[in-house]
Amino acid sequence: MSEKFTTENEINTELINLSAILGLPKGTEAFISDIHGEYDEFTHIMRNGSGNTKQKIAELFTGRLSPNSQKKLAFLIYYPSEILEQTKAKIKDHEELIQWYMDAFNNLVEVLRYAANKYTQSKVRKAINPDFVYITEELLYTDTSSETKQLSYQNILDSIIKLDIADKFIIATCHSIQRLVVDHVHIVGDIYDRGPHPDYIIDYLSHHWKNFDFQWGNHDILWLGSLAGSKLCMLNLLRICARYDNLEILQDSYGIDLTPLIEFACAHYQPLPGFTPKSDTGNKITAEDNLINNCVQQAVAIMQFKLEGQAIQRRPEFKMESRLLLSQLSPDRQSIVINGTTYPIINGCFQLVDANNPYQLTSNEQTIVADLMAAFAAAPKLKKHITYLVENGSMYLKYNGNLLLHGCVPVDRQGKLLSWHIQGRDYAGQSLLDYFDKVIRQSLHCPKEQQSFNADLLWYLWTGKMSPLFGKDQMTTFERYFIADKTTHVEKLNPYFTLRQEEWFADQLFKDLGLGPDAHIINGHTPVKVGNSPILANGKIFVIDGGMSKPYHKTTGIGGYTLLSNSYGLQLVTHKPFTTRKRAIADMTDVVSTKRIIEQVVKRKRVADTDTGKEIKRQRDELLHRLALLHAAKSQTKGVI
Repeated sequence: MSEKFTTENEINTELINLSAILGLPKGTEAFISDIHGEYDEFTHIMRNGSGNTKQKIAELFTGRLSPNSQKKLAFLIYYPSEILEQTKAKIKDHEELIQWYMDAFNNLVEVLRYAANKYTQSKVRKAINPDFVYITEELLYTDTSSETKQLSYQNILDSIIKLDIADKFIIATCHSIQRLVVDHVHIVGDIYDRGPHPDYIIDYLSHHWKNFDFQWGNHDILWLGSLAGSKLCMLNLLRICARYDNLEILQDSYGIDLTPLIEFACAHYQPLPGFTPKSDTGNKITAEDNLINNCVQQAVAIMQFKLEGQAIQRRPEFKMESRLLLSQLSPDRQSIVINGTTYPIINGCFQLVDANNPYQLTSNEQTIVADLMAAFAAAPKLKKHITYLVENGSMYLKYNGNLLLHGCVPVDRQGKLLSWHIQGRDYAGQSLLDYFDKVIRQSLHCPKEQQSFNADLLWYLWTGKMSPLFGKDQMTTFERYFIADKTTHVEKLNPYFTLRQEEWFADQLFKDLGLGPDAHIINGHTPVKVGNSPILANGKIFVIDGGMSKPYHKTTGIGGYTLLSNSYGLQLVTHKPFTTRKRAIADMTDVVSTKRIIEQVVKRKRVADTDTGKEIKRQRDELLHRLALLHAAKSQTKGVI
């Protein structure tokens, strides 16, 4: 600050600016979780500001525009390119089209002005396309009630049409509105897996949004770990992609050649019912893809179970000996003993498992794994996306007094923080979260071989009992594939997930984690089933995984939640299940079904009440100190004279 503002006039000007910002209303925060590659639905929610855009249009135009005209304006803001194309195809008369443009200009500028009224001009300028800053600011800040300004305003609009930049201006203005309706976006875990286009989501955020953050989810960890050198994370990732007919994300989007793996899998395995792939999109899987997904799933699952055994044996501190299952198979591979009980094997595919050394990869498997690891490490787009995820993300985030965490804080049945002894130290609660955060950053900064401790820890985050992202006692993937008895499939949740219903537990967590009494904890990870509420502990804990991923729609009955925090309080937005982008535009069907006010403040929150406000106050104090020094120096100079 002392280098940027040196003169008394500069300091005074900035002090006035900072004081003005502190008095502005707090910007709207949106919390979204468990996107799982559902690009079209996610971007629709971002485009409509979780229903905020539609609400602002209603506040501005009710009584002036019909409900249908309001809907058309909303969808123009959501999908400007597509609506422009539709409109020009429909309106053939030139004069009629000119009038449509004029109406669109006026309405969009009015919405933009309304969305911008809680921000400084400098912040609004950053949300405007640089190519149209001058034009937009002239339209925004012109007083059209003044007769002398009306002609100037109209001339600008006329010129936009005459210069054939009307479409570009409308698109740019719509994007500006989208960026201003929601000030900050929090993604509480799981961008990756299940859905088809997590890569599109990363690109969209990097190109269109500046104010956002990630809290990593358990599925994100598989992708982070794969790039950081964890063979186990990579094999789990491949198995899930094959399970959900999504190998294309690796081949087509990230350029990872899976041909050797596919050839190996199809040469050594035959399709089995338990490995039949599922389609999250509802599209029919071709016979060829069925075969490939089925065999690849078997191949990587067997390699996964082998390498898991090696990791468990070299890391006794993980206390996962109960997961050493390949060595419990009978000699004929027809049964297995688990906890003293013998179960028959179904879907057996253990032909490459050496009975005398069950956790040893074959030479061909070793080659396949090594080549795949090299391909992941050499994929530039994957490296770019994962680096972006790490640089803008964290295990958890404290923001404006709230705690954002994908999964849980491991506790015992009494709600006491569980401690994990690792590398000679004990970690619990926030220190455990910080420890894992540090491991992830170290691993991405300097990737290690699979034998490294950090790589094993990344896999542990996916499947370990003390992982805040997993939150279960064990992952029963082996049993689900090979044992029909569903009692063996049970994965017991950490007591956190039961106790978070209780207000006393929320208060205890606030104390343990250094949060204030008015805080909230915001989780994802566990889809909220039909009939259950996402609001827990008397409004102190929220679970916002409402099932954005299509397979969860049957479980949750909806298409996801968004939690909104604005200057007036908290709102929970429930989204209808999303169909397709094309259908949404054609039918003008929105995904917001209800908005529910959860918490309403008596006094409207200002920037001064936020974390940004704390930083601005620190800057103000620094400038005031600098100003005092300048005054003192000036007084001394006068004294000498």
